[in-house]
Amino acid sequence: MNRRELPGILAREWDILIVGGGITGAGILLEAARRGLTALLVEQRDFAWGTSSRSSKLVHGGLRYLKQGQFGLTRESVHERQALLTDAAGLVEPQGFAFGDYTGRKPGRRQFMLGLAIYDVMAGRRARRYVDAADFAMLAPHIRRDDLQGGMLYQDAKTDDARLVLRVLQEARRHGGVAVNYLGVASLLREEERVVGAVLNDGVGGEKWTVRARLVISATGAWADALRGQVGKEPKLRPLRGSHLLLPAWRLPLAQAVSLMHPHDGRPVFAYPWEGVTLVGTTDVDHGASLELEPAITRGELDYLLAALRWQFPQLALVEGDVLATFAGVRPVIGSGQLDPSKEAREHALWLENGLLTVAGGKLTTFRVIALDALRRAAPLLPGWQADLRPLPIFDAVPPLLGKALALDAEQRERLLGRHGAAAQALCDAAHDGELAPIPGTQTLWAQLRWGARMEDVQHLDDLLLRRTRLGLQLAGGGLAIMPRLRAICQRELGWDDARWEEEQQRYLALWRRHYSVPQGE
Repeated sequence: MNRRELPGILAREWDILIVGGGITGAGILLEAARRGLTALLVEQRDFAWGTSSRSSKLVHGGLRYLKQGQFGLTRESVHERQALLTDAAGLVEPQGFAFGDYTGRKPGRRQFMLGLAIYDVMAGRRARRYVDAADFAMLAPHIRRDDLQGGMLYQDAKTDDARLVLRVLQEARRHGGVAVNYLGVASLLREEERVVGAVLNDGVGGEKWTVRARLVISATGAWADALRGQVGKEPKLRPLRGSHLLLPAWRLPLAQAVSLMHPHDGRPVFAYPWEGVTLVGTTDVDHGASLELEPAITRGELDYLLAALRWQFPQLALVEGDVLATFAGVRPVIGSGQLDPSKEAREHALWLENGLLTVAGGKLTTFRVIALDALRRAAPLLPGWQADLRPLPIFDAVPPLLGKALALDAEQRERLLGRHGAAAQALCDAAHDGELAPIPGTQTLWAQLRWGARMEDVQHLDDLLLRRTRLGLQLAGGGLAIMPRLRAICQRELGWDDARWEEEQQRYLALWRRHYSVPQGE
């Protein structure tokens, strides 16, 4: 969106003002726009800046929720996982999982296979199987062999979470929705105690704007209690931090995802191939730091994850020097007083308070379900609006790529269509010579950098390297080695002079060192 259009856009009256540019807000914008509502989404930082770019990247059915008796959430998640695999091919991909069966370690074979059987029934297909120790060791090389009896195999899915948000926003815009990043809520606008809009602060130009809407929906995740506090409500959320490691694929080579229970506390930990690297996660601890600061892994969490890797892959002797990058996200979990953070429920909830509809909790996988529930709750507050709220395909079909794109292989074309939808053809057409080649060590094309800089609302360099692409997580030093070519491709597209580029590069590298590298000291 051209920010010069902002005054005219914000002068309109809207049916719905959505606050929050993560997957929940993006999903609501899409479902509202395609059903005829005028809908505006604002995000105080970048799209997907919060939890939605810092998740475990798994589109999973919630196997572990079965143990907690959350059958409804698991059934819902399995259904949505299948819909995403069908509708978002190239962006959401199947991922096989392997879980070692070790003598004396829980859960045992019988309990785990029973859970997988329920999982398969909910999915309507059989994906589970048990293999003996020799076959399991072939499928998951380098694993601990001591006391290995065999292993369980099952299927889930993975994605690039930030690109999923951007693709949903792109679809929403095609249906008339409007989304603006770096536009935050300074205060809620109220009449007779009822919320009727918001005063917005432009983080780029510095202006303040007043926007009116028939309904304001807060989809701000772990930050939701701040807006609820403006209407006098007590906090309900328990921010929990999940931290992750990324290692070079050659250092921790995996064809299957390997799932295990941590040797210290029995919590689930996993490692799996993602975007050309190996992703390891996750912790689940109370996040006591300010939500205004970017979250980061702690030394204790780093040691915890490395301990799990050393137990499961003793032959590899992994150390912190093997870690390419780290990231941490804060989950919007509804607090219930559980002593163990991992036992808190992950279902979503809706709270209508003084005209402010808050959407809290939930999972990446079920964003469509959450969005439709929010619109059902909103319907009585929008007189004159009626719509069929049964699920529609998540994305509209897009035509195959032609022209320059035919030089790409079938997998590359599917990836582009999955990540960029109807814009994939224009992305390829805009590529300069050599830019349809992948950046070494990744599956990202140089052309995706040009397109992101030109067309995807980039305001800072970290938007481009941590969310439009994931190069800051995939390349050593946050991508320092590719900075000269990155600058040659993107500086003119962004309209930055030399001073602005140098400032942004220094800002990005400092941010990466503080929040995405291995923590220094204790």
